[in-house]
Amino acid sequence: MTERVANQEVEAIRQSNDIVDIVGEYVQLKKQGRNFFGLCPFHSENTPSFSVNQDKQIFHCFGCGKGGNAITFMMEIEGFTFQQTMAYLAEKAGKPIPQDFQDTSSNHSSEDQAILEAHQWLTKLYHHLLRHSQDGKQALAYLHQRGFTDETIDQFQIGYSPNSRDFVVQFLEKKGFHRQTMVKAGLLTTNDQEHYYDRFRGRAIFPIRNHIGKTVGFVGRAIDGQEPKYLNSSDSSLFQKSKLLYNFDLARSEIRRKNEAILFEGSLDVMAAYQANVKNGIASLGTSLTETHAKMLRRYVDTVLLCYDGDDAGQEATYKALKLLKKTGCTVKVGAMPHEYDPDSYIQSYGENAFVSNVIHHSESDMTFLMRYYKKDFNLQQEGDRIRYVESVIDEIAQLERPIERDHFIRELAEEFSLSLDILKQELNARIQSNQQMTDKRTNFGHTNHGSNWKLPERKAFHNAERQLIAYMLQDEMIAEKVKEEIGSRFNIEAHQIIVTYLYGYYEEGNEPDPSHFLTYIDDADIQQIVVELSMVENDWEITNRELDDYIRIILAEQTDHAKIKQLEKEQKQIEKSDPLKAAQIAMEIIQIKKQLKNLI
Repeated sequence: MTERVANQEVEAIRQSNDIVDIVGEYVQLKKQGRNFFGLCPFHSENTPSFSVNQDKQIFHCFGCGKGGNAITFMMEIEGFTFQQTMAYLAEKAGKPIPQDFQDTSSNHSSEDQAILEAHQWLTKLYHHLLRHSQDGKQALAYLHQRGFTDETIDQFQIGYSPNSRDFVVQFLEKKGFHRQTMVKAGLLTTNDQEHYYDRFRGRAIFPIRNHIGKTVGFVGRAIDGQEPKYLNSSDSSLFQKSKLLYNFDLARSEIRRKNEAILFEGSLDVMAAYQANVKNGIASLGTSLTETHAKMLRRYVDTVLLCYDGDDAGQEATYKALKLLKKTGCTVKVGAMPHEYDPDSYIQSYGENAFVSNVIHHSESDMTFLMRYYKKDFNLQQEGDRIRYVESVIDEIAQLERPIERDHFIRELAEEFSLSLDILKQELNARIQSNQQMTDKRTNFGHTNHGSNWKLPERKAFHNAERQLIAYMLQDEMIAEKVKEEIGSRFNIEAHQIIVTYLYGYYEEGNEPDPSHFLTYIDDADIQQIVVELSMVENDWEITNRELDDYIRIILAEQTDHAKIKQLEKEQKQIEKSDPLKAAQIAMEIIQIKKQLKNLI
């Protein structure tokens, strides 16, 4: 760390946060052997290569190479500074934030920080006005009429902005916020006469929080006929609808517990479902589901249940979201709504139990939805349309991975239209084969682009010896002490020299072998990655003295022989004109030394 402050405090905060819990807030982790694995949050992948070791309190991605401890993970994933990360982890662990890390809990410019603070103040103000002011009674009555309890209103911090032009303006000014900055934030508006007004005045207010629970925007719902009915915060560096999901911060733990997220179209649907004890509900914000949303959800869950409106627009949105989620590798289910209902109105009409029982628990598979969805485009009373419909469905069945699913739906299709099962299976197999050929072509094309030599360069013996030795040194102080006595920091690779130098100092301070703790002693990110990679090496056996001596011998031999080769090459160059015979003898000696080096390799 640069400007390291009270290393004991840093270590106490780090030890108070289990890396599995920290990473698990961003990645769905599954235990495999000693480690936990999931999809890397730092690069796109469909097969998990991201590993977390709970014993060593480190993470490493075998795909992109990123690695570190809980501190470096938060710095990387959120863009926090070191001080901001420590403040965040201290607060998360329920520990007092050390003085040196206070007032640094956000990774934003001073203007963005002011905007963020203004949102937090307004969230409290709006909620207070709704629950405890005369002005808020109409909005509170509206929410009660919609079926929302005070508990739900408090849980989601719903508020009310008074129908006054300058109340919120004066409130923000008294808190020290500049009017123009608040206009930029989308909290105030102004006219040609430079009069400032509350953007959301006269509306019920729904705070929009980011994934760590900070309000970054609002949705204002009209309650007395205002237009538009819903007024959203405008996009900014803090509020980006394409990256935010309503209620994700509150639903995340339930999503992880159930390994399923329920995706709604609107915030009111999420709240209504919450009251029905469906607490893993989230929603996109006035926009269609984006690829960013889909990839984020895939990191957290295997299954997403789509519960959109039952009208034509809702079904179209369901189809698009389903395709996007399937592309990222999610298992998709669909909660089918009657045509004239959305989840909120369904709950109001039929009750919470009926919603859970008939919609959530009896959701349909993605294939069942697609078979129903495609029917709207065809007149199944006409032979030609029936054939085209069947062909469309076979195309979808061919993309299913599990043979048992393909068999189930092809039989269902044959039965529904009284078609030959054998003929449909032939059609299905032809499409599966065609899909596979297309996949093979893409794969071969990729290999052609990369070339046949696309592989990691082989390391020389001394390089491997240094890496293996450091891997043991990270786990055993006695081995580090012996290496220090034998060769000190005279490793051949510069990065290795830096690591062992830090490691010797780390042990001299009385620290125990602990890769996660050791990382806090290193500033350079590239060096940290090497330490993590070597720390992930599983040395289950004890190294013998002979093996240890062999590693040291190989490392020192590289230094000695290369130094001798350089000296001989210098002599050869000096005498190659005056004494060619002597120069030839020196050349033979160089060749002999290089052969010996090759035998070591």
